[in-house]
Amino acid sequence: MSEKNSLRLIQGTVDMLILQALTAAPNHGYGVSNWVRERTQGDVTIEDAALYKALHRLESQGLVESGWGRSDNNRRAKFYEITREGRHRLADDAATWRRYAAAVFRVLGPTPEAT
Repeated sequence: MSEKNSLRLIQGTVDMLILQALTAAPNHGYGVSNWVRERTQGDVTIEDAALYKALHRLESQGLVESGWGRSDNNRRAKFYEITREGRHRLADDAATWRRYAAAVFRVLGPTPEAT
């Protein structure tokens, strides 16, 4: 799917996606962005400005911690790691998101069959 056709992020989902990406392992911003794009098969991309703004916000809230390290191509990069508080927030936000999505699907009804 082209970037033009990629899904717009619903407000409030960027933090949840970042926290989920960091549950696998600490990662740098570019790695988080790639993880989300790959997991959504290109349907969701996070713009750089929104990504780094969210990472800084999550860090100031104590939901992620950061430190400097080396990326796969041996460049200096800031790596982010989810904290215990971040894992609790992710669990809460994911539960809320699932309830919200289920409610929306109830309104939309069954998926129309492809013809």
